[in-house]
Amino acid sequence: MFAIIGIVTTIACVIGGYAASGGHLDVLWQPFEFIIILGAAVGSLLLGNPKSTITGIAKNFAIIFKGPHHKKDDYVELLSMLYSVFKLAKTKGDLALESHVEKPDESPLFGKFPKFSGDHHSRTFLCDYLRLLTLGTSNAHEIESIVDGEMEAHHKHYHEISHAVNLMSDAMPALGIVAAVLGVIHTMGSITEPPEVLGHLIGAALVGTFSGVLLSYAFFAPFARNMQMAFDSDHYYFLAMKAGLLAHMQGYAPQVSVEFARKILPDELRPTFQELEETVTNLPPD
Repeated sequence: MFAIIGIVTTIACVIGGYAASGGHLDVLWQPFEFIIILGAAVGSLLLGNPKSTITGIAKNFAIIFKGPHHKKDDYVELLSMLYSVFKLAKTKGDLALESHVEKPDESPLFGKFPKFSGDHHSRTFLCDYLRLLTLGTSNAHEIESIVDGEMEAHHKHYHEISHAVNLMSDAMPALGIVAAVLGVIHTMGSITEPPEVLGHLIGAALVGTFSGVLLSYAFFAPFARNMQMAFDSDHYYFLAMKAGLLAHMQGYAPQVSVEFARKILPDELRPTFQELEETVTNLPPD
């Protein structure tokens, strides 16, 4: 919502201020300048990044408008799911988790938590480590180092996505100059035209510089920043799973393990102790 408001405000103020001062709006419509700038920016993006980054941008660009994938309610569900998992493991042993982690799509345990169950990456992340528990792994410190390595790789991938968008933003002012220079070259080829024609051509060329700077600082740089903040927020989803899993491995009761996971969440995502307790109390029986 705020992203859309920001875009509308920027366009309205820039174009409205220009028109209110007597500027001619038709001069700003230079589609070939936009093709040069945006086309070169997309081309450099494709040239300088691997396929995984390009597809990552395509898949996650909507996050600018929708915000992080996981909201506060999703964290309440996650903590409730962790409680159910740890409770089952404490009462019946870690081996009781085997059927659930081997076929999570068919698990009645995970099926009670649709948002988590529908998130393939998060579900796979947790099930992989729960599978290690069923195989007899018990050293929390060894598991922690492996989890940290996987989370670092995951975080690095998403950092590369937002960084690629930021680099494209950094290039746009220079690409705007390229478009402006090409416009000047075109103007020089029409030097015999009357002043009113030359004025229009020079104005069209300057639109390239204007567009490159505006697209960079008013749009694509904020897009990159917005994406990075959303990715950082979603990272807490995995941090919560890590904290709860390690606490469980160290022998804490399910309530305590889940509390460890709850406490690492930032204020805007963290449910209160009472909210979580009420949700856990009302969970359907296993």
